Amino acid sequence: MGFISIRENFDTTSPFGKAMIGILSVFAQLERETILERTKIGLKKRAEDGYWRGGGKVPFAYDYDKKTSQLVINEPRKVIFDLMKTLRLQGYSYAELEKITGLDQSWIQGILKSKTNLGKIPYKGELYDGRHKAIITEEEYQELEKIDQKRRKNKNASHYLLSGKIYCGNCGAKYRYQKWGKKVICYCYSQQKSKPKYIKNPHCNNTRYPSEVIENHFLEQLFQMSLKEEEFKNTFPLSEINKEEELTHRLKKIEKRIYNLIHLLSKDFKQLEVQEELKKQYLEKEKIEKELQFTKKAKKETSSNIKNLSRLWEHLELEEKRNIIEELLDKIIVEENTLKIYWNISS
Repeated sequence: MGFISIRENFDTTSPFGKAMIGILSVFAQLERETILERTKIGLKKRAEDGYWRGGGKVPFAYDYDKKTSQLVINEPRKVIFDLMKTLRLQGYSYAELEKITGLDQSWIQGILKSKTNLGKIPYKGELYDGRHKAIITEEEYQELEKIDQKRRKNKNASHYLLSGKIYCGNCGAKYRYQKWGKKVICYCYSQQKSKPKYIKNPHCNNTRYPSEVIENHFLEQLFQMSLKEEEFKNTFPLSEINKEEELTHRLKKIEKRIYNLIHLLSKDFKQLEVQEELKKQYLEKEKIEKELQFTKKAKKETSSNIKNLSRLWEHLELEEKRNIIEELLDKIIVEENTLKIYWNISS
């Protein structure tokens, strides 16, 4: 079957007509790729000049000004952004921020991690100085990154008691946990060929241990140390600051700020800004009150907990055990048939 055009000289039933169609399709493809290449060059040039590239979603706390081709701060949304940033830096989880703001937690994470907030224009893996104002400092951005990394580390290492703390004395690679039938064993990552990025020495043949052997050895040393209260305190980096007094002082300052803000609100002084700030201070007050309550309770129990750690251990949740280990234990080195424990010693 062929195609014959009445107006144009196209006749695909003839060899010449078929050749013409082929030639035209080649030129059409060339034109398409040329336009695409020019578009990419144009977008990169805009990014290099500090302009928002256009298209897609505009960053949460900004609007796009078509006249200047620049991003401008959206003040009402910046208030929400500042609230999320402040609470995240104070230790709130994305799930908690979702409850407070009503925004989806994955969206909140994307908003806070956007490098556009630093006054930068990202394009194809590169960062360029933007013409718009930054709404977060480099220090704050790096601190948010550290919080995310720490939470990811805790999440990834939460399945087993000593995940991430056991190292091979032969090649330096980490030891991994793996189910082996009904048991769980620990062995050097260099012996796990399916994860080449963790391999330090492909010929490492260091000893494999049942996980309970390593864990029981560690717990035995931990409980022996905890019976010697002074040695435990010297090893465990307990804060010398009276946390209860510090929190009480902070709570009084927050209450004074709330009082002043309510006074301003009664005078209708920049009402929206005052309301937002008042909301932030109430959230901070609630957090400090909870922390103070926990600190008072923990203060009464600290001494007995140290002496009775072995008795209390079986009643702790895995996450609580992991938190204690994170503070106390530096690493465990496996050297053939020897396990060496290195503690976090406070200076």
